[in-house]
Amino acid sequence: MSVSDVNKTQALRFIELWLTDIQFSDYVPQIEHLVASSQWDYLLDSFYQVIPFGTGGRRGEVGIGPNRINSWTIRASAQGHSQYILKKFGDTARERGVVLAFDVRQFFYNVYLSEQISNPVKNITSKDLAYVAAQVYAGNNIKVFLFDDVRTTPELSFAIRRLGAVGGDMFSASHNPPDHNGKKVYDELGGQLIPPQDEALVKEVTEEVTNINNMEFDDASKRGLITFIGEEIDSAFIDAASSLSLSKNRSVRISFTPLHGCGTTSVVKVLEKSGFQVFVDPKTQNPSGLFENITFHIPNPEVVQSFDTSLKFAQEMSADILLSSDPDADRLGIMVKHKNSWQFLTGNEIATILSQYVIEKRKSKIKGTAVIIKTAVTSGLIQKICDKNGVKIIGDLLVGFKYIAQKMNEIESRGEIDNFLFGCEESHGYIAGNYVRDKDASVAALWLSELSAELKEKKYTLIDYIEDIYARYGYFENYLTEIRMLGAEGKAKIEKIQKFLREKNPTSFGKFVIQKRKDYQEDKPIVSDSDFYSKDMLEFHLAPSGHATSIKVTIRPSGTEPKTKIYFEIGSKPCEKEKLDEVKNSIYSLLQSLEREVMKECYTIIGVDFPDRGFLIFWQLPLEKKLQYFEIEPDIVELKNEKNKALRIEKLNKLLSFLGADPMAKVDKAFQAKYHTSIASYLAL
Repeated sequence: MSVSDVNKTQALRFIELWLTDIQFSDYVPQIEHLVASSQWDYLLDSFYQVIPFGTGGRRGEVGIGPNRINSWTIRASAQGHSQYILKKFGDTARERGVVLAFDVRQFFYNVYLSEQISNPVKNITSKDLAYVAAQVYAGNNIKVFLFDDVRTTPELSFAIRRLGAVGGDMFSASHNPPDHNGKKVYDELGGQLIPPQDEALVKEVTEEVTNINNMEFDDASKRGLITFIGEEIDSAFIDAASSLSLSKNRSVRISFTPLHGCGTTSVVKVLEKSGFQVFVDPKTQNPSGLFENITFHIPNPEVVQSFDTSLKFAQEMSADILLSSDPDADRLGIMVKHKNSWQFLTGNEIATILSQYVIEKRKSKIKGTAVIIKTAVTSGLIQKICDKNGVKIIGDLLVGFKYIAQKMNEIESRGEIDNFLFGCEESHGYIAGNYVRDKDASVAALWLSELSAELKEKKYTLIDYIEDIYARYGYFENYLTEIRMLGAEGKAKIEKIQKFLREKNPTSFGKFVIQKRKDYQEDKPIVSDSDFYSKDMLEFHLAPSGHATSIKVTIRPSGTEPKTKIYFEIGSKPCEKEKLDEVKNSIYSLLQSLEREVMKECYTIIGVDFPDRGFLIFWQLPLEKKLQYFEIEPDIVELKNEKNKALRIEKLNKLLSFLGADPMAKVDKAFQAKYHTSIASYLAL
């Protein structure tokens, strides 16, 4: 296999351990099945490493092996976390305890594991993982505060702070695909661990866990080591979030979808507590790890197709806005009815709107210097807004909401937390106030709703609002794409891209000349290996042209998923509102050209000849599957000669099965670009 000998050796070592150590005996039948069925790629990826701790905690595919989420990896992680907090806090950790919350995730199956033999990960839920971890904390005599049902990530953060716990875990895979799960680890202030604390925890888990302590759940409950929490925390959390209201106007019709997650426990309650009426989409309101009524089964507010089902309901309800939250309800998305059509707002656009809104409402009431915090890949337009309005911006943070939380902690330690206006990241994460240390869909939903209500009275919408911002400060086009590459081989290619761009230091991406490069790994000090990897981010500033006054490209490996993430930003000068469409069209054309040049450079580095039509395929598909589509496309075309319609459908479904849910929708644009009609029309389906 085309991976390093180190990875092969490590995989073999872990496979031998899991086949021979009695603690893994439940997993042995499935490992033997994987060997017997020659699933070498999957085995290698499942066993070549212990699943890493990234920007959002430890999450990934559910499965069997140390590089998968399963009861053993969660138990080992809980044991390591127990040892970590006992070393840090001593015996007080046992009494102060940890808070555990979980969302709706459930693993059903994948194509590698056998349905005919025992499978210890089949149907495993986030709740199961939380209960498994609770038994380990209790086994270390650490008190556990366990939510009685599904709750959101921000409420976990709130509960840690309110109960004075030393930390906590959220069992969730956030907006990842359905076959993923995991945990986010939180510190005593309710934020995720930052370097070097995160590395200290990882070393404890991977190097110091020699025995996993465990106490049966019922026994731990009887001893008072596991205590259920719920209603009292819920009430306090809803009060805290709803207290951040900035307007009394409520005359807007709101439709909402939790995308089968737990947003009804927070977003809906905060809005209703604040006086709004909310219409919840009945087809996507039930908690479900299948995410069955979401296009592609991807419950991510960043993906516009995630609104497909709920948009029909919003239209039926004559809603003005449609809000959505991801499964653990820390991210928020929105669509806006504008001039009788529905428009999707990106995470950067939402962040821009909310920055302007909170400055308008709160800046004049602050005695000191008002502060907004954002990550480096979040829109530079917010910098312009802050500069024009005399607001201090902390805008160059690494990716990961934990860095925003860290800055909030520093502001609070100086007694200046009342000066904090807002924190945001491009991936639909927002925070305000002082009640949590992670993003919360509730506060963004509240502000967007009341701003929409104010604008509605003037016969305006959020689209009008952001276009006024563009005219006043300059139009900014922000766009994120990715190259997703799975497994150990994919990881090696991701590393190869970063290594080449860092060491070869290219002078251009095609016709786009690079004027300046920033390597975040050159920022000193580097406090740990985890800090070094968090700073694996390259920022390229390119020579502007046309309407553009600035062009920036940022490239980094994801901290939680197997992919290279590429962020594009093109800025322009303020302009008359009448000329805004001209500027937008010009910059969008520039962006399309830039995307192809940068992406093709990355593909060339890893030896891939990527076709132009590949850019029309659904952007979150793994690279291997995008290329595989072009291999089978001639077979799709050939189906036209099959006279039996039922057989055509059957053969097409088989050909496209590797693409997962809603396969035609993922590739249809690429097909149309060559054949000038959809697959369904071409095959008379």
